[in-house]
Parts: sequence; C-alpha cells; structure tokens
Amino acid sequence: MAENTADKMSRAKSKLIMFHPFFAAIICSLPISEDNAIPTMATNGKWIKYNSAFVDNLSIEELVFVLCHEVGHIMFVHPFRRQHRDPLGWNVAGDYIINDLLVADSVGSMPVNGLHDPELVKKGGGTTDGVYDLLPNQMKDGSMSGWGPGGKGMPLDQCVDSGGDPAEQAAAEAEARVMVAQAAQAAKNQGKLSANLQRLVDYALRPKVPWQDVLRRFISTKAKTEYTFARPKRRFLADDLYLPSLGGQRMGDILVAVDCSGSIGQEELNVFAAEMRAIKEDCLPNAMHVLYFDSEVCHYDKFDSDAELQVAPHGGGGTAFSPIFRYADKHGIEPVCCVVLTDLYCSDFGPPTDYPTMWVSTHSDKAPWGEVILMKDRING
Repeated sequence: MAENTADKMSRAKSKLIMFHPFFAAIICSLPISEDNAIPTMATNGKWIKYNSAFVDNLSIEELVFVLCHEVGHIMFVHPFRRQHRDPLGWNVAGDYIINDLLVADSVGSMPVNGLHDPELVKKGGGTTDGVYDLLPNQMKDGSMSGWGPGGKGMPLDQCVDSGGDPAEQAAAEAEARVMVAQAAQAAKNQGKLSANLQRLVDYALRPKVPWQDVLRRFISTKAKTEYTFARPKRRFLADDLYLPSLGGQRMGDILVAVDCSGSIGQEELNVFAAEMRAIKEDCLPNAMHVLYFDSEVCHYDKFDSDAELQVAPHGGGGTAFSPIFRYADKHGIEPVCCVVLTDLYCSDFGPPTDYPTMWVSTHSDKAPWGEVILMKDRING
C-alpha cells in the first residue's frame, strides 16, 4: 500500500526532530499546506506550501532535504530582501547557497535536479547577493531551461516575496529572525548545531537595518511605560494591597558618552555629532547628559528638552570607559539608558551599569557587557 502524502510529510518531520532539530524547530513553527497550483514547494517566509505529486515522487531523505531547503530561504531572509532583482534569478542564487550548506552538512539527500556548484558559491563570497551577480544575464530572465553547470538543474522551489507594506514586511522579517535565533539556541542546547551551520546562522542574524535605526529602537524601548512599585496604586493601600502603578510614561534622561581619544578622527566625530542630534530630536528625552572622554571625563554638558544641542568635543589622549560611569554616579546622573559612541579600542570597561548601555562602535564589536552595534550596514547570506 502506497504511503499517502500526509504520512510521508509526518515521517520526514520526525526525522528532522531526531537528527536536525534546528530545521525541525522552524518547520514545526510554520503552517504547511498542500497547494497543487505550485510545481514543487514554495515559501514566503511565513508559510510553506507543497505540491502533493512532487512530494510523492521524493524519497524520505530527499523530502527532508527539500523541507530544510525551505528553511534555508527563511534563515537567509530571502523573501524579504529581493528588492530590484529578478525573482527567478534571485531564487536560483538562493538555491545555490542553501544547497551548498545542506550538502556540506549531510542533511538528507539532494534531488538529482538540485542546483549545486561549490565553486560558484565560493566565487560569490558565500552570499546570495554575490552568486546572483555572477549569473549570466540570460539566467536572470527565465529564458533558459537549465540553470546548473552544463545547463543542468533547476530550482527546487519558489521563493516568494513576503508581500505587504514596508511595515508589515519589516515585522515579518523580524519574526523570521527571532524564529531562527530560537531554533539555533534549541539545537545548540542539544549539541546538534554544526560549526558550519552556527557560522551561517550568526552571519544571517547580523542586523541588516541601518545602525541608526537599531540605536533609536534601543533608546525608545527604554522609554516604554512599565509597571513600578515606586508609586503604588493608592486606592488599594487601605486594603493592604501593594500594587504597582504605571511609571516611565515620559522619556527620562539619556546619558551619551563621546569617545574623543586619539584613535577617533574627525570623520567619526562628525558621525557622532549627527547621531547625537538625531537622538535628541527623535527621542525627545527630558534631558541629554553628554560626557566627552578619553582616559577620563574631559567635559560635561546637560541639555534640557527645550535646549538646542551644542556639540563640542574635548580630549585626545588614551581611552578608558570606567570614568564615564564613575562620573555619572558621583554627580547623581540617573539615565534610563546610556549610549557610548566609540571605536571600542579599550580594555577598561568597569563593572556593568544598573541601566541599559549600548556601545555604538566604529570598529570592534566586542564588549564584556551591554549591547554592541556596529556603524555599518551588513548584507546577509
């Protein structure tokens, strides 16, 4: 008796759960449905669809491969970042990248018509963008029947744009990244995340949005209303109920520390100044406390909400971060968050602060505590 499609899909998922938990976690998080209007499989990053005849013709190991292939499109957020590129060419480039990963990690068995060319992937720098740029123009307009070396091979699926307006696309992409991060952690906890897959997941999860957006999101998040016991709800005190009230309804004070050490040039200082102004205008803090420092705090300014920000760097010596926080403690500065604009070329960080701290770095991305973002955009795989 022939195995039906649903049973075959279930058996493939079971193998994923046992041997490939990273891929299984994502597969089990997405709705998967039959759609015989598509020739093979398809994903838009929010769902996976399959043609039952296509699935019936695959072995279990091939089905495992193709299901993981769909996860690959999600991991590299292909449905969210095609932009101006030809849809079929983008799909082909993505297939080369994903299949190279799955074959290298011995995940299932690639169907005979799958696109696999390690040399092309290497020449493209291991990224979908790089491989796409290497494809001949006639391979980007759908006019060729064969896409692989010697005209052999075809895409295993359809990578469909996520759709929706920019805000909806951004939200869906963010959800996909969170799903990938959680799946990677679950697989790592089981000791079943290969070094190759870990490297690619780390690369795929690097922020693609401009660093300024990440920074402003960090600051605005700290201003969101939270429950606090500092001002309990008075109407419940008579009943001996000590309940928290909503606090933090306005953006509090922000501490901005500007690295003016000798390793920081005028170009970096210009970028720092522009971002400081943007923070004040966009986030509207009650006050912005600005510390200029090198190996010590060289100058301090405070700008209330209605004051115009004046940027005047001071310093030029070595670098130490701990004086920033000692100065803030000594002078009673209690910010909702701190932003340090720096190159992170320093080993003196001091102990972690009680308030959230973000290091916005021009070069290094390593810090013993706090959050780090780099002042450059990155392109995913």
